[in-house]
Amino acid sequence: MGKSSFFLSFITSTTQNMDSTEQFDVIIVGAGITGAIIAKSLVQSCKGLNILMLDAGSGDAKDFRTYEKYNDQYYNALAKTPNSPYPDSPMAPSPSVLSLHNIKEEGPITSGYFVQKGPFPFLSNYNRNVGGTTLHWLGTCLRMCPNDFKLKSTYGQGVDWPMSYEELMPYYRQAELEIGVSAEVEEQKILGIEFEKDYVFPMHKIPQSYLDRYMSKGLEGMTISFHGVEYPIKVISTPQGRNGMPNKKYFNEQTQSYGFTPVGAVGAPELGQRCEGNANCVPICPVQAKYNALKTLQDVLNNRDNTVRLINQAPVHELGIDPDTQLIKQVFYKKYATSADGKRSLISTHEAQGKIVVLAAHAIENAKILLASRACTTSGQVGKNLMDHLVMLTWGLLPEAIGSYRGPGSTSGMPLTRDGSFRSRRAAFRVEIGNWGWNWPANTPESTLLDAVDNLGLSGKELIAHVRDIGSRQFRMGWEFEQLPEERNRIEISDDYRDELGNYRPIIHYHIDRYQKLAARAARRMSKKIFRKLNVEEFTSYKETDAGYFEFRGRGYTVNGAGHLVGTHRMGENAQDGVVDVNQRAFDHPNLFVAGCGSMRTIATSNPTLTMAALAFKTAEAIAQEF
Repeated sequence: MGKSSFFLSFITSTTQNMDSTEQFDVIIVGAGITGAIIAKSLVQSCKGLNILMLDAGSGDAKDFRTYEKYNDQYYNALAKTPNSPYPDSPMAPSPSVLSLHNIKEEGPITSGYFVQKGPFPFLSNYNRNVGGTTLHWLGTCLRMCPNDFKLKSTYGQGVDWPMSYEELMPYYRQAELEIGVSAEVEEQKILGIEFEKDYVFPMHKIPQSYLDRYMSKGLEGMTISFHGVEYPIKVISTPQGRNGMPNKKYFNEQTQSYGFTPVGAVGAPELGQRCEGNANCVPICPVQAKYNALKTLQDVLNNRDNTVRLINQAPVHELGIDPDTQLIKQVFYKKYATSADGKRSLISTHEAQGKIVVLAAHAIENAKILLASRACTTSGQVGKNLMDHLVMLTWGLLPEAIGSYRGPGSTSGMPLTRDGSFRSRRAAFRVEIGNWGWNWPANTPESTLLDAVDNLGLSGKELIAHVRDIGSRQFRMGWEFEQLPEERNRIEISDDYRDELGNYRPIIHYHIDRYQKLAARAARRMSKKIFRKLNVEEFTSYKETDAGYFEFRGRGYTVNGAGHLVGTHRMGENAQDGVVDVNQRAFDHPNLFVAGCGSMRTIATSNPTLTMAALAFKTAEAIAQEF
């Protein structure tokens, strides 16, 4: 504790000094979208609450200069990975896709933050800085389908949720307001998804790309047969958390008024009022036209009562549990910094006490804290049922230019394969249409240029013409498969693996099963049919050395991670069935809420951020009733 006074002078402007024994009404661990929504909702509904927010990473939610540093770091990065713009401290490291390799060929992965024991590599990452993974998400805001909540009872696979789509509908509406979703209701009324009467999204849909319209016209009337049932291959715009044209018919229930005002960049609200088509939504929108959790956090930190403190660079490592009441009595965390000369790590240990404690750090980080605390042990489910969307890519050259590398990464997809009777046999999938050529599968346009110079020997006007021709005709599709919850897909902790701060590193056991592999087979068949219809020259190739390579029924496939980490503290009907209830309150600890994607029972086919945000509003409502 002797270094505390020196350390406190280092904390950023969002941080206020505090005594380590100070008590709070609510302690929220994590300053991503879940923690931010819960904090904002409590500030609005319960005046005067004393709230502490703790985040493992750096950053703030007030100053655009911090965000400009992210932009600069991204522009200067040689490897443009999802986390390349953001600080990565060994005291609170983020997982990196650069740490991946083929476990079958090279053995367990121990070089990065994750310790991966396989037998298949877990292929996704996340961001441990203020704002969380919304700093580098794509912005896709799909609602789950009604059948996704009853997968077991409808198709005999996985598990059912202890809630229905209808119960979550009003919270979806709140989430779409907070994020500022651009979409059209009539297009999204598919697969049983319904909306309240007269509901419209806050903003009109982001305009579909030329590629979207080209494919829609070329595939008109086409179907695909799965187990004797025909499914339309239809191009539909994708709901997005990015600023488009406000919908004048939108009714804001909070203000009881019509219309919507887009939220611009944090600290520079004149920027990001509309999507500018900068074409690097992942890993960073340079003007913050795309939503990130900093926008919600700025409302929290600028509240009139000033009752919320955010302390960054303060990873929580354990919870103290009262053995008699099972209440969470303490939250233990470490604060870290670097000395002015950059030669010393300044570390101090602290504790805080709260009437209510909310873990909102991330599916893996929440589970890691629970395991370290020996909390929520009744169900035996903590850390288990880890899921992700497995993404298979297919790519090729269209016969004419379709305007690659413009606008958001994806503006449309083919979502009608998200649900159907085939789910009783194999996983559902959603098809994403990519606007950025072969950027993901082949690192274009850089690789196109290098190939033209090194292999074709082109230069001058011939080189320019070749790159223009090839680049303008490139397109790819992404096939995102659902994954079933399985206990053997899990995280663990061990004293053998800790980070430089002495906190546990997650140990991951992961595999993919026949349910997903059959989906990959069906998707490959559908892709080939689409390519034939559009006269696409295919360039898809999967290599045995790929981290996500597997073989099934004599064919090779490569899958990637989507960054959609779900499970590890799932909700249930009771303490034997799950870790938390429908409000994300821990069954074993009355004053503990464990919130985020880790509470989701199944992953289905929708990107989980919108559902996670909806659940956060439901949780905030339950916490507010405590006060």
